[in-house]
Amino acid sequence: MARFEVGDVLRLADLGLTFDTIIDSGVFHVFDDKHRASYVTSLAAVLRPGGRCYLACFSDRQPGTWGPRRVSQDELRTAFSHGWTVVGIEPETFEVNRARIGEVSVQAWLAVLERAGQR
Repeated sequence: MARFEVGDVLRLADLGLTFDTIIDSGVFHVFDDKHRASYVTSLAAVLRPGGRCYLACFSDRQPGTWGPRRVSQDELRTAFSHGWTVVGIEPETFEVNRARIGEVSVQAWLAVLERAGQR
């Protein structure tokens, strides 16, 4: 069963819930370094040990300068280096709708991240 919740992603513990799976589709790449660490801490507060986060973010492989901050694999690995296992990071694409040109594909990373500990 899927459950969808709305809340401040930097304060997920305020929901008073825990999850086995979290899906991040285009959130991680919007944060600067300071808030990125807070975001990862917030995820850990609600993801059960052994739970997985599936994270899709804008990739540094995307050419040009428009759009969100690009993220490298190293940045992902560093952000999730404490209390997490990086199961894998694979190249992927996002479909985005850009004003004036319509829908386009952009380069992304799809990361599978597992919270440390046993279920």
